[in-house]
Parts: sequence; C-alpha cells; structure tokens
Amino acid sequence: MWKNRSKLIAMAAVIGLQSLLVSGAMAQDLKRVRFGYPSLGFRQGHIWVAKDEGLFKKYGLDVEPIFLRGGQLAIQALAGGDPPLMSIGQVVQAGLAGFDLALIAGVETYYDSTVFARPDITRLEQLKGRRLGISGYGAATHFAAIIVAQHLKLDPDKDIVLVPAGPDAERIAAMSAGKIDAAIFNSSTIPIAKRMGLIELVKIPDLKVEVQGNGMATTRSYIKSNRDVVKSALKGYIEGIHFIFGNKKETQRVFGKYMRTSDADVLESSYQAYITTTPKKPYPTLKGLQFLLDRLAPQMPQAKTAKPEQFVDMSFLQELEKEGFFNEMAKRYPAK
Repeated sequence: MWKNRSKLIAMAAVIGLQSLLVSGAMAQDLKRVRFGYPSLGFRQGHIWVAKDEGLFKKYGLDVEPIFLRGGQLAIQALAGGDPPLMSIGQVVQAGLAGFDLALIAGVETYYDSTVFARPDITRLEQLKGRRLGISGYGAATHFAAIIVAQHLKLDPDKDIVLVPAGPDAERIAAMSAGKIDAAIFNSSTIPIAKRMGLIELVKIPDLKVEVQGNGMATTRSYIKSNRDVVKSALKGYIEGIHFIFGNKKETQRVFGKYMRTSDADVLESSYQAYITTTPKKPYPTLKGLQFLLDRLAPQMPQAKTAKPEQFVDMSFLQELEKEGFFNEMAKRYPAK
C-alpha cells in the first residue's frame, strides 16, 4: 500500500514539474508588446477584455495596456514608436505632418459623445463665447467640438473657447469647480452628468456627421518589421469585440476595473453603448477620414490633395476575411 502511494506521489511530482516547464516555455514564447489607449471610456473595452480574458495570449502575445492621457499625447507616443500599437483614430493630422502612421481597424464611425452644460445653459446656441471642455487638442472630443461649432455656424477657434481639461472625470470636476461652462462626454459619463443636474444639449451622432473615430493604429515601419505581431494583436482585438457582445457580466467586471468605477448605472450605460455602436468587422471609414482632411485643410494645406487611402492599411482585415477568421468568431460567439 505504502509502495503504491509513493509511486503515486512520485508521478504527481513529475506531472507537476512538467506542467511548470510547459507553462514556463509558453510564457517565454509570448511576444511582449505595449498597446496604448488614450481614454478611460468604454470605447477601449476590447483591449482591456482581450488582456484580462487571455485573448491576446491565444495569439502569442503578452500585451501590456498603457494609458496615455488624451489623443494628442497618444499620437505623439505612437509616432515615436512607443507604444508601437495604439487605440486611436486621429492619424490624419500626424500623417500630414510627416509621420507614417496607418490605421488598420476602426470601431467608431460617429463620435460617441454628448454635450452637457451647466444649468444656466439650456440651449446649444448659448455655447457661443462659452468655455467648452475637451480632453485635448487633436482628440475625438476636439473634432466633436468642431462638429458642434459648424452645426451652429460658428468659428471653433473664435466663437467658442476650447479648454483641454483631461479625461471625463477631470472635466466633470472642472465643471463642478466652474472652470468650464460645458463639456463633451462619452456615454459612460452620461449617468453621472445627469445626477449632477447638468443639462444635455445634444448627442453628437444626432448631427449625422460620419467620422473616423477610435480604431487600432501603428506605424508602417513597425508593420514592415513586425507584421506577424500586428496581425496577432488585431486578432485579439477583434476577438475582444466578439467576447464583449457575448459576455455581459464578465465584460462589465473588466470595464469597471479599467474605468475605475463600480457604478452600476455607468457600467450598464457603457455596455449598452458599446454593443449598439461597435462593428464586429472593424473596417475604417474612408468617408470619415475625408471629414478629418476637410477639417484640417485650412490649417494644413497639404490636406487638400491628400487621399483617405493614404492613412489606412486594410490588408490585415482583408487577410482575416479570406482566412475565415470572422466566420470563426461568429461561431465561437453566437448572437444571443
């Protein structure tokens, strides 16, 4: 009896050692890569989910999500090569300035933004001459502010005072302190803004301006030297999208962790906004990129002759389409 027991213990030890060796080898085989994101809004959710649910690891990557405060800082970091992958949409301005960036996926064709104001402002037209909070210059909120100004037939540089005030939470604080009169928030912040008694002036998608918002970008030099890494990261990115559609409870847990909130209303608003606005096939929109070119033309003359195709690389999505990856995702995460 004791002899058999000793054999069993020895076998268990061998199996345990083998498991450790295998897991260690797997860890060594994973390619480490940093993936930046510029906001704490739900639009970044598939990156967080792909990280925490091990989806990037499935494709051979050990991804480190890096928070960079605002779109302008994120673009500067991407242009500098660190992080080499970025969750961003505004590659046009940097591209026109000579940085060879490429958008390889897009998950936002209308800015998920709403303008809220202090209680003394009840109409959109009253924004003229007021201080409007955005996350930063060159960010999605900046271009959303331009859309609002154009809708009102105002000059965004003269008729509205744009105030770069950081992420949503900091803009909420700035409004409470009276430092800004209105601000552009994403859907995650709507419940908080309403509780504060702020006045909803307009939802940016209701203005019907198609844009190229958030997506996945990198540099063409990184694509050239690390194409396999980019493709693997895109697979995890896309599976993260599909996972979110099929796993509400797990998704909200991850959202809460990265958004730094346990507010049930915020998490529910974020989840519903995500699944109603995010495409499962994240192709960039050329029409949305043309919108950015048109907006930049007065300050950057080279935008007048630039083409939207210069700023995208659709080849990764096209390869995945041919390889049946999207069909595979549909089977793995069937619609409920």
